[in-house]
Amino acid sequence: MSATAESAPRLRDALRHVLLHLVTPLLMCLGMGLAYMGAFVTPEPNDMPVAVVGSGQQTQVLAQSIKDKAGDALDVRTLADREQAVDALTSLDIAGAYVPDAKSPELIVATAGSDMSATAAQKLFTPVAAKQGLPLKVTDVAPPVEDDPTGQGLFFLLVAVSIGSYASVAVLGAAGAGLRMRARAGLVVGVSFAVSLIGAALAGPIFHLVHQGLWGVWAMAWLYAAGILFIGVGLHTFLKRWTTLTMMVLFVMLNFTTSGGLFRPELQNGFFGSLHAFWNGAGFVEGIRSHLDFGGHGLGQHVWTLAGWLVLGLLAVGVAGLWERRERPVPDAAVSARDTEAQEEEMEESVAV
Repeated sequence: MSATAESAPRLRDALRHVLLHLVTPLLMCLGMGLAYMGAFVTPEPNDMPVAVVGSGQQTQVLAQSIKDKAGDALDVRTLADREQAVDALTSLDIAGAYVPDAKSPELIVATAGSDMSATAAQKLFTPVAAKQGLPLKVTDVAPPVEDDPTGQGLFFLLVAVSIGSYASVAVLGAAGAGLRMRARAGLVVGVSFAVSLIGAALAGPIFHLVHQGLWGVWAMAWLYAAGILFIGVGLHTFLKRWTTLTMMVLFVMLNFTTSGGLFRPELQNGFFGSLHAFWNGAGFVEGIRSHLDFGGHGLGQHVWTLAGWLVLGLLAVGVAGLWERRERPVPDAAVSARDTEAQEEEMEESVAV
C-alpha cells in the first residue's frame, strides 16, 4: 500500500478527532451567549416589589395608579409608616419604598441588597415626584462597604470560587481516575478547603469586601465549593469528557446568571428569576449578603440551600463509587495507555476552558 493511501485514513481520523473536540467549545459559545445575553442584556422589572408609604385613601389611590401604569413590571404594596418600610427593605422584601410628601418626597432603598434594583426603583419613582414639581430625596438604609461601592464584589467572589472548584473537577476526575472514589472524595475535601481559604482571603485582607464576619464567609465558601466538587467528581464517572460542558452549564451558565450578584430576580425574566430561589450560586451570594449587611435575615434558608447541593454531591459520589466498583474492568496495557492519553487531553482542555 502506498504512503499516500495510508496517509488519507490518518488525515480523516485526525480531522474527525479535532472536529469531535470542537463540539464542546462551540456548544459553550452557544450556551454562554444564550445564558448571559438572555439574563443580562435587557434587565427589566418583573413583579419587582415596591411600596408606597402612608395610610388613607390618597396613598391607596397613588399605589393603584402606579400599579395600573406599570402592569406586571411592579408588585406595588402599601406600608403604614416609614419604620415598616425600613424593616421591609432590610428584610429584602421590597426593592424600594416611596414616601409621599408635599414638600420633600423620599425614596428609601438598600443598595447593599442590589445596586441595580435600587437604581431601577429610583428611575420608577423620580417621575412620580416630578409630577409634584419636587426633587426626589433618596435615602440608603443599607449602603455597601466603601471598598465595594456597587455591591457587586460578591459576584466576582462567586466567579473566583466557582472557577477554582469546577476547574479542579477536571483534574480530580481525569488525572485522578486511577484512584478509588474514596481517595478522590478525600481530595475533594482538601481542595474545597483550599478554594474556600483563597476566597476568604480575596474577600477579606486582599480586597476588603468583608469588614467583619469573615469566618462565616469562609464557611459558606467551603459549603459552596465542596458541593460543586463532589457533584463534578461524581458526574465524571458517567460523563467523562462531557463533564466540563455539564459543569459549565450548571455552575456558570445557569449559576452566575441566577445568583443575584448583578441583577436580582425582580429584574430578570421568570426563568432566571425562578432558579434564583434554589440554585447554589444564589445561596452563596444571598447568604453572604444576609450575613454581612442584613443582620442574618434569611441566612438559614441560604445555608440550607448550600447544604442541599452538598448532599446532592455526596449522593453523586456515592452512586459513582458503587458503579465503579461493579463495572471497572482490569485494563490491558494498550487500553490503559489510550485512557491515560484521553484523560490528559480532557484535563488540559477542561482547565484551559
